[in-house]
Amino acid sequence: MVVGICEIELRMAHVNSLKGKRRIIKSIIGRVQSKFKVSIAEVEYQDLHKQAYLGIAYISNDSTHVHRVLEKVVLFIENNFEVELINYQIEMV
Repeated sequence: MVVGICEIELRMAHVNSLKGKRRIIKSIIGRVQSKFKVSIAEVEYQDLHKQAYLGIAYISNDSTHVHRVLEKVVLFIENNFEVELINYQIEMV
């Protein structure tokens, strides 16, 4: 069993309130879960309205598949939402 963990740091320069940020994060979480069947949650910066830190986990028996899925998630978030990808990291456990 291989567990992949991905941490993504995002910036939302155009958002001016926590309500606006939560709307975007909720949309990201819902669409990513639906499309990729991963576990995803906001794990840091809950009280900052211009930043978000997401944690994503995926389990499989093939480490190449896990890494590929997590990279697709990162690209999906970067290309489909009004957010700036600051940094991301993928780790296998």
